[in-house]
Amino acid sequence: MPRSERSPLLLAGLLAAAGVAHFASPRKFDETIPEALPGRPRTWTYASGAVELALAAGIARPRTRKPAALAAAAFFVGVFPANVKMAVDWRHRPTPQKAAAIGRLPLQLPLVLWARSVAKNGEGR
Repeated sequence: MPRSERSPLLLAGLLAAAGVAHFASPRKFDETIPEALPGRPRTWTYASGAVELALAAGIARPRTRKPAALAAAAFFVGVFPANVKMAVDWRHRPTPQKAAAIGRLPLQLPLVLWARSVAKNGEGR
């Protein structure tokens, strides 16, 4: 299978794994929910996990790939504040954890670009 054909499935797999993680280990995600959001952090954690699973399913299916990949790009932008909060909250943790939290921030841009590429290349399949 050519790389371009695997790309959507890899993105779907990443989103599916993240979605499952939100349900399997919600506490670590609860801590990243910005306080400015209304409601309980656990609600946002589960909602985020459900969205990731839905996006994964949409990207895996060629017929819904383009809109799902565009929605995934928007989702990656939307969760950026949670990653910023995590980096700020973890600034006093041991260096490896702090580095991991800070290192996540620039990874959002490649994720957005990857999802947009999947949307662009997923047309007509």
